[in-house]
Amino acid sequence: MGNAERAVRVDLAACYRLAARFGWADVIYTHISARVPGEDAFLMNPYGLGFHEITASNLLKVGFDGTVHTPSEHGLNRAGFVIHGGLLGARPDLACVLHTHTRDGVAVSALKGGLLPLSQFAMFYWGRVAYHDYEGAATDEAERVRLVADLGPHRIMILRNHGLITCGRTIAEALVTMDQINKACAVQIAAMRTGAELTMPGEDACRRTEVYASNDGPPAGAMEWAMFLRTLDREEPDYRT
Repeated sequence: MGNAERAVRVDLAACYRLAARFGWADVIYTHISARVPGEDAFLMNPYGLGFHEITASNLLKVGFDGTVHTPSEHGLNRAGFVIHGGLLGARPDLACVLHTHTRDGVAVSALKGGLLPLSQFAMFYWGRVAYHDYEGAATDEAERVRLVADLGPHRIMILRNHGLITCGRTIAEALVTMDQINKACAVQIAAMRTGAELTMPGEDACRRTEVYASNDGPPAGAMEWAMFLRTLDREEPDYRT
């Protein structure tokens, strides 16, 4: 294993541990992936391990053709391969894809209007959220083409009646973006639950806020990531093993 792959393994294991801390895990059924530098392969969790069990060494290395290059007693999640292999394979600008089934994310995915600009969290990404209609469990490789087409140039996609996807040029960017989008969903559901009339900001305000998290700037999350790693290194250092 080269140093570049080792570094990605450590960061991806950290991402899994952080996702578990944030309450994003759905038992063993969701997944996070990261591209292996210089190879036609990506890393993903073995099917059967919880997010809190992931370490740098137990991640699966999977080729874009579906070949599993890492010996493991656990198999490959088929839906994970379809989603992550499809998006990473089609978008060389992406280093990481993060998929969740959080309650608030799934709730917003079931709303016809989708994510509304009700909070600053949502307005950061105004106009840059894609949608993909539900086709059943994502185990059919033919769905890859439609997933890629629906994502387009974006790095955020709401899977209708299913959940959320964020993509990043770095693992940190995918994580921080998911944190923001999940908070946006939580605020929206909480506000709608009150039954009171909602205040919708104007388009100008949305445009001004969107600038702070535009696609044109450097990858988000570097400062947050350093803080997160310090926390994990104190409290869960085994993620690096």
